[in-house]
Amino acid sequence: MKTWAFAIFFSFGLAAFATEKAPSRQLHEAVNTLDAAEVQKAIEILRANFLSADALDDDAQQRALLEGLASRLAPGVSIVPTASDSKPKDLLPFLAEIIDNRAGYIRPGALDADSLAQTDVALKNFTDKEMPAAILDLRAVPPGSEFDVAADFARRFTPKGKILFTIQKPNAKQERILTSDMDPAFNGILIVLTDSDTLGAAEVLAATLRQNAGAMVIGAETAGAGAEYSDFPIGTDQILRVAVSRVSVPEAGSLFPDGVKPDIAISLSSEVQSQLFELSRENGVSAYIFDKERPRMNEAALVANTNPEITATEESNEETPPPRDTVLQRAMDIVTAITFYKNAK
Repeated sequence: MKTWAFAIFFSFGLAAFATEKAPSRQLHEAVNTLDAAEVQKAIEILRANFLSADALDDDAQQRALLEGLASRLAPGVSIVPTASDSKPKDLLPFLAEIIDNRAGYIRPGALDADSLAQTDVALKNFTDKEMPAAILDLRAVPPGSEFDVAADFARRFTPKGKILFTIQKPNAKQERILTSDMDPAFNGILIVLTDSDTLGAAEVLAATLRQNAGAMVIGAETAGAGAEYSDFPIGTDQILRVAVSRVSVPEAGSLFPDGVKPDIAISLSSEVQSQLFELSRENGVSAYIFDKERPRMNEAALVANTNPEITATEESNEETPPPRDTVLQRAMDIVTAITFYKNAK
């Protein structure tokens, strides 16, 4: 602990280790207000006065240091189970459908070669049916650094010749540049859906589509893990995952650690979103977007001496309404508004 940086990391980690009640952001900001001498003084006070000597032995200090480093450098550093244990166990399958004859919807499920091939089929179908808009739902994409595949997805929507994004290691003299080398497969309105668990290659895809294909991003701010990671074994069943390369989108800049801020912020609770994704496996997404229109009194009802409004109310009281994907609802609202505006011009 001879340098101020080491001392700051240690003090932050030790305090976080000692109590889970202090908000991490507040503690982070408090430590940042101290200069090097003040940090060292605080550590010496802890050594001399803290009630539990065991919490300040060499082992505890090293653990606190590692915890503090991981907390400070998140999402660039994490300790996770071995790769075989950390793979998603219930990956959602690829899903594509046409919503209300107004927009094509694609949920890749994963950024891989199979979902890319199915995306090509879906985009051709959208184009053949003259869909004015496409919605790319990245909320269910698992974590990963499949940047080459993300670039392939981006090329389906991005004009030829555009720089999609770059990847560069801190000490490398050259950066890897990924560009669009083909004409886009879809040229209509593009909307991308994100949530707070959208990270890695998926959030890079969202950022480059907004920058290069004019996409609108709707949902929640992404995780800020738009970096390339390497895994280092540190035990029989644990690995240290470290961000080793920075990913940047032209003009938008680096996506680490701030992530992608949506153009329209709206989110679902994780419970509701999980429920909707499970239901959509069998039923698709259209059933969970639009509210069912309530029956109204009309001439036929008057002749039949019935009241459909009362009947509908009684039925609605007996049935639990299905959940609604309000994020996808908002996307469809935007599609409707933009399409109306374009047709009116």
